Parts: sequence; structure tokens; C-alpha cells
Amino acid sequence: MWDRKHLLGIAELSAEEITEILDKAQHYTATALDESTTSDKLRGKRVALMFFENSTRTRVSFELAAQRLGASVTAMQMSASSVAKGESLRDTVLTVDAMGVDFMVVRHSSAGAPHQIAGWVSASVLNAGDGTHEHPTQALLDMLTIRRHKNDFDGLRVGIVGDIAHSRVARSDLIALKKLGADVVLIGPPTLVPGAFAQLGAEVAHNFDNAIHNCDVLYMLRIQCERLGGQQFPSMREYCEFYRLDGPRMRRAKPDVLVMHPGPMNRGIEIAADVADGPNAVVLEQVANGVAVRMALLDMMNNHR
Repeated sequence: MWDRKHLLGIAELSAEEITEILDKAQHYTATALDESTTSDKLRGKRVALMFFENSTRTRVSFELAAQRLGASVTAMQMSASSVAKGESLRDTVLTVDAMGVDFMVVRHSSAGAPHQIAGWVSASVLNAGDGTHEHPTQALLDMLTIRRHKNDFDGLRVGIVGDIAHSRVARSDLIALKKLGADVVLIGPPTLVPGAFAQLGAEVAHNFDNAIHNCDVLYMLRIQCERLGGQQFPSMREYCEFYRLDGPRMRRAKPDVLVMHPGPMNRGIEIAADVADGPNAVVLEQVANGVAVRMALLDMMNNHR
């Protein structure tokens, strides 16, 4: 039984809680994108979208989810808020909280920011991504997508490929997959796949061609150039040669391998266009499932505020 006021990370959830969320989200998959089936479960509730970092999929998905449940939504432009004038994060969120919002959906460049905010405000806080730390709702929509295609996680082998070091999605997905019983292999150049990830229960591999053949799911990540700084990195040409998922590599993979990507995609870099649009890819299904997952979370959290 769900009894949490906030959703701050996958690490704090049990396998049973993750499954409960997925079951609830499965209920919403049939209606999440249907405007004619708007609910009134959150009627009278107010949701503030506070994105201190840019977002398209997550922000719009949360906005649609809240609207489908009957809530009023305020999508705040944080770059145009008093933060730009030097106001502290604490003063900003306390001001919004004082206006009587019920939910704060927060994306911030600093790891742990949503956890801090949850200790300051009376609203329920949902983490929409904090630095390179976690992205829990992305992990949940990924788990829902995988479950809808593969049914069970036990014995499933998931390869996460690319910039693992800077990916909050990789961290949250790894934690969720391990809790649900899957095996995870992290694949990429040594500078982007630190061996320390093995401490979280993952296998680490640097040769994509050797690892691809026994993966049931291939989860491709973009190179987060904005976070690399001065870190040593292979040239893009070299990276594409060894780590891009393209036609030849797909022929080495299982025929029913599931191809996933959290977006935004850099077509031609980590994934070829024909693979991204091919029959094994479920990228747009991930986006649709994101609305269902976020509806489920808002519904469940509203019942325990």
C-alpha cells in the first residue's frame, strides 16, 4: 500500500512499491492520451511545474498527466522568476508553497535539490531529475514499457549503452532493474562507464559488439556534451564506430531485442535513424507511457497527502 508523500528517487522504493506504481500506471495506459476521459480525481488540486533545467518530454508529460486528472497546472518559467534576480532556492519554493500548491514537480541541476525542497515545503514533491543523481519517473516509465513487452524481469538482460557517468536515467534504471530482478550490463568507453558502477550490481563492458548478442533490451543514451567539461572523450567519429546502434549491430542482436532511448536522440551518433524508427524501437511508446506513470503517481500521492 502506497503511503509516501513525496517521490524523490527510485533508491528509496521497494520492489513491491515499484510494482504497485506500474500496476496503477497500466490502468491509465488506455486513457492517458484520450482527452475525452478526463478524470476529476485531482479536481481542486494545484500542481506547480518548477523546471530549473530545460525539459520537453518530462514537463509536458507531467502537465498532461495533471490535466487528465482534473488538476490546475502552473508551468513556471524559472529563468524568468526571482531566481534570476538572486533569490535563493529556499525562498523561491517557500513563496510558491505559501500560494497553496499541492504538488511541486522539480527539475534542478543540483543533485539532492528535490530532497532539500521536500524538507522545506508542505506540498508533495516529485523529482523530475536532479543533476546526475536520479530521474525516478523516467525509470518508472521505462519499467512499464519493458514489462508490457517482456512480461517479467527475472532473468532479463538489459544493456545500457553510452554516457553512463553523467546519466541520471542510467542510475535510476539500474537501481529499478536490479530491484525487479533483471541483469544489467553498462556499455561504453572507460571514461564514460566508471568501474565503480559495478558496486551497484551492474556488469561493466567496453566492447559493444561482444556484449550485444545476449541482451534482451538495448537502452541507448546520448553523449551529454554539456556535462563533459574537460573530461577526456573519444572523437565523435570514433564513438560512432564503436558504440552506435546501427543496422549491422542490430543483426548481431536478438531478433526481438527491445530498443529504447529516453530522448532527446542524437540520430546518427548513438543510434542510426533507421534503428530509431525501426520495428524494435519503442521510443514513442516510452513517451506515451510517461503520461500514464505520472498520472498514477499523482493519483497515489494525492490519496496519502
